[in-house]
Amino acid sequence: MAKVHSSATILPTKAELLETVLDGPVEVLGSYRFDDPAGEVGIEAFVVRRSAQLQHVVFTYRGAPLEVAEARLLSTMEHSELGQRWVYDGTTDPVAVECFRRAVLGEQKQAVLELWEDGSLVGTREPTVRLSARAGISADGPIVRIARTLGDATTGPALVAKWAGGEAVVARFHD
Repeated sequence: MAKVHSSATILPTKAELLETVLDGPVEVLGSYRFDDPAGEVGIEAFVVRRSAQLQHVVFTYRGAPLEVAEARLLSTMEHSELGQRWVYDGTTDPVAVECFRRAVLGEQKQAVLELWEDGSLVGTREPTVRLSARAGISADGPIVRIARTLGDATTGPALVAKWAGGEAVVARFHD
């Protein structure tokens, strides 16, 4: 269950981070989350429009720096409930990549968004992006590729995101 702290303040905001990462203003069309089985890493993905281009941006939020050479640190943020967070490009974070691999295989569903306030669960919120796995592969073999630019046609096993007004493949396997 992905915890959303309803009254938390975050600096910089997620919208500011998206605009920094994509180098300009964006329109957020929707988002979704995955649960880290170990409960340590927040994994959140956004479908955004920048000019006429659809983009898929994956952030991971960590309580400490990630000691993996390939991991790309995007920023740090201050979260009023969780303290300092290190924000990584999720396409380079091994925890997020593994969640996407399991999701393409149909072994992991997107997270339920739990709303928390003052330490108490106050409800849930529907995600603005729904995921579905298009099956057809075993767990042995190819590497998962997380899409950054949306709209590329693809066949075969994939993770498909649907939001109000659109759908696209957000992850698939490649050799």
